Amino acid sequence: MLSPALVSPFAMLLNPEIVLQAMEDSHRLNHLHSRVYRPLDKPLIPRGKLQALAALADLAEFDRLVDEATEPAIADSDVDSLTDFGLPS
Repeated sequence: MLSPALVSPFAMLLNPEIVLQAMEDSHRLNHLHSRVYRPLDKPLIPRGKLQALAALADLAEFDRLVDEATEPAIADSDVDSLTDFGLPS
């Protein structure tokens, strides 16, 4: 059975030592599997001027590739047909 200090959240705030002791003694917590996750991307924050310029060049190249790969949302012929419905182009 849990002690009264661990049942009440307010009592846990007042006695953090009891909470830490209960966590250390917990069989379930001791047998949890843990994994270390690492980000797949490079850090986004450049550390110097050269790195900042390189990051901007990489972003510009990425934007150019995306722009080349995507089609416009509305083709010019579709814009002409929108004016038939009274919508401004």
